[in-house]
Amino acid sequence: MTCNGSSHKSSLKQLSFTGLLVTIGIVFGDIGTSPLYVMKAIVGVNPYFDADYITGAISCIIWTLTLQTTIKYVWLALRADNKGEGGILALFSLLRRLPKKWLYIVAAVGAAALIADGVITPAITVTSAIEGLRIITPTVPVTPVVLAIIISIFIVQQAGTEKIGNYFGPFMLAWFLMLGILGLMNLSAYPVILKAFNPWYAVKLLLYSPGWFLILGAVFLCTTGAEALYSDLGHCGKKNISVSWIFVKATLILNYLGQGAWLITNIGHDTLQINPFYAIMPSGFTLIGVIMSTGAAIIASQALLSGSFTIFSEAINLGFWPRLKIAYPSIEKGRLYIPSVNWALLAGCLLTVAIFRDSGRMEAAYGLAITITMLMTTILLTFWLRKHGISKILCGIFIVVFATVEGIFFIANLFKFTHGGWYSLFIAAIIAAIMIIWRNSTLKRAKFIELRPIHDYTGLISAIKSDNEIPKFSSNLVYLSRSSNKSMIESKLIYSIINKQPKRADHYWFIHIDHVDDPDALEYETSII
Repeated sequence: MTCNGSSHKSSLKQLSFTGLLVTIGIVFGDIGTSPLYVMKAIVGVNPYFDADYITGAISCIIWTLTLQTTIKYVWLALRADNKGEGGILALFSLLRRLPKKWLYIVAAVGAAALIADGVITPAITVTSAIEGLRIITPTVPVTPVVLAIIISIFIVQQAGTEKIGNYFGPFMLAWFLMLGILGLMNLSAYPVILKAFNPWYAVKLLLYSPGWFLILGAVFLCTTGAEALYSDLGHCGKKNISVSWIFVKATLILNYLGQGAWLITNIGHDTLQINPFYAIMPSGFTLIGVIMSTGAAIIASQALLSGSFTIFSEAINLGFWPRLKIAYPSIEKGRLYIPSVNWALLAGCLLTVAIFRDSGRMEAAYGLAITITMLMTTILLTFWLRKHGISKILCGIFIVVFATVEGIFFIANLFKFTHGGWYSLFIAAIIAAIMIIWRNSTLKRAKFIELRPIHDYTGLISAIKSDNEIPKFSSNLVYLSRSSNKSMIESKLIYSIINKQPKRADHYWFIHIDHVDDPDALEYETSII
């Protein structure tokens, strides 16, 4: 029997208005909330900025979104799908039969860094959103509110979010429209900022600014959600992601341009005391803006949590992680809940808020881990391109260009190591070590499994089955077997049945489970021995 994914999920992968709306709600939460803190981080690098600095920084943002997000992920990575599923582990599953046995280390490091990034993302997005309340009430206690929201996000996971998930798309559509409109409203104050589309201003800023590495560390925050586009491929499909990205990218750039225009027109004022994201809002709109920001942050956190559950599920199937209890709170395929992962991520998020307290400090911890994930994805994509017949020259150009860009971002983020970057690297190192050690130990343990021909014991097992003097142990006795050969069985299973106290049963079942490359396939075969 073969069973494929549900028709509901397949319909969402087709290009349609509904599919586009769902995609906007699921895929772009992380990258869509980046305007909350990117320009704030850029201004924090150079409080004494001028118009050229802001123009150059926004030019860096525009071309980072173009090179990293549009070209690498939307245009290329979405093509590297495993039967419609995406993400670094799905990409590795396409390459695991290549002779390059060390690629599993690349996949493990990349996945671990992505999970580490997931510990910080909910903390920084929710904190950045709630800090907007200080514009209205300067004495508002931000940390307790943030902790309460984060705890609530994680608690509702066990009940499932299918019903409220139906509202994610319309809400995020309103969010992106708000970003674009606010940016457009402020753009008229300094339309010269449009020259930021010229990449020369980005190059000029990096060439003549002594703190270029700090600037790039802040700029990189605009594209940290790019990996999520690839990871969520299985939920929405490449066409919906590609088309909706055109709209999302336009609204993001408009908002960054609007923030830049406001900063330039307010040079000389104390711009450090207010987040430019909230500064571009009309005074009577601030509370609505905070509510919208909080909702977007919650949705971004929810999408990231769902992605984390998927990563751990894939890691278990690929032998990177020990077996965990997995619950399915929804009948929709792909919706899963892993309690131990949920509570571990909650503990990590709460610890992040407790250690760093405000979004400014969290920015230092954010970004370093995801540069590692992007570098690992670049390596795997290069091998995927070669596997699909792309010439060595083109593959070489690809890896040189993107490894150089991401390597520069990695070096830039390394300067934040002592200020908080160590935190995400520490988490990533622990997870990567567990993944690599578990996979190696599983492979080594498999070499020591002693297999015996099952036909050598069928007569003895039949005799036990028909011997009424032996107490019946069970009607159906089921064993899980590691043997992929149906004519061979582990000696320890035979020992369990026939030695010392023979186990009499009406039926003996030996079940072997194989995880295939097709994520939507479900097949079984039975043989009577």
